[in-house]
Amino acid sequence: MANERGANLTITEEFAEKVKRANFMDRVMRVAPIMVLAVLILVFSCVCGFHVFLAPSNLVAILKQLAIPLCVAMGLTYVIMIGSIDLSINGVVGMTGSLAGVFVANEVNNLNLGLFGIALAILSGVAVGLLIGLVHVYLRAPSFMVSLSFMYVCQGIARLSYHSRILKITDKTMLWASGASFLGIPFITWMALIMFILCLLIQEYTAFGRHVYAVGTNEAIPRAVGVNVNWVKVRVFMLAGLMSGVAGVLGAIRLGIGQVSIGDNQMFPAQAAVVIGGTALAGGKGGVQRTLIGVLIMTILKNGLLMCNVSPYITDGVQGLIILLCVILTCEHGKTVISK
Repeated sequence: MANERGANLTITEEFAEKVKRANFMDRVMRVAPIMVLAVLILVFSCVCGFHVFLAPSNLVAILKQLAIPLCVAMGLTYVIMIGSIDLSINGVVGMTGSLAGVFVANEVNNLNLGLFGIALAILSGVAVGLLIGLVHVYLRAPSFMVSLSFMYVCQGIARLSYHSRILKITDKTMLWASGASFLGIPFITWMALIMFILCLLIQEYTAFGRHVYAVGTNEAIPRAVGVNVNWVKVRVFMLAGLMSGVAGVLGAIRLGIGQVSIGDNQMFPAQAAVVIGGTALAGGKGGVQRTLIGVLIMTILKNGLLMCNVSPYITDGVQGLIILLCVILTCEHGKTVISK
């Protein structure tokens, strides 16, 4: 009996130590990205000069560069929190950006649907998210394969929409939005921040947001209490499609054209921002507030290296090393949470 009590005590102590380590890692993952962001700002301010890096013009440039990656990364955050992945981002952003250009006044066709056309373009992203979710959930196909397939489908639709011609936007509202600002912050950044607040409210104050965390942690538990796990997953991909759709429209506004190239290189920075921000790849941990820090880190890193005249190839390498380190940390973090 004594041996049994000793064994039970050892198991209890081991479990308590595991929980303690998990809580410690969670605190680290919350604080570390903020510290990295502060260090980056300090380093680039010293190297480039405070009067240069922190100049209002450069800060506005950073905020403008922030808008599209932030929208994309917020949708991807939800997908990763349920333990899935979305590789359709480049295609969806390119498609919605192209359709936005086609549906409003432009130099190629006479179709001018105005704001309704912009809404249709965004809804096309939601429709793609719905299809990805349905195929993934009900046909039990891996999310990365389904979303990768839809990436190519969306890119094809985008090219067909403007028949491979440069589609310059002439819509007055979109032209105004490309240069508009309020309190010195660009219009497209305000739109991205509004979408961030929306995603944060959904995450923190709705049953859907709580279900996302529950499904990512262990989907058997919410399923056992009556939560429609399949529908939660489908809605997550629809939300990701919505965010990519908004990003595509903002890209069309920023560039003044509707073209599939709007979606180029959007997936990598978004995934990097989510991971760097501290959202666990295993699911169930993280959030859009962490992703905002991750997007700031990626944007400031790219901006600072560019101001220091660092080669783009070296910039990509630095980003890759940072992401690798964060993946290692978050993977370990995810395992700890699951074992707990």
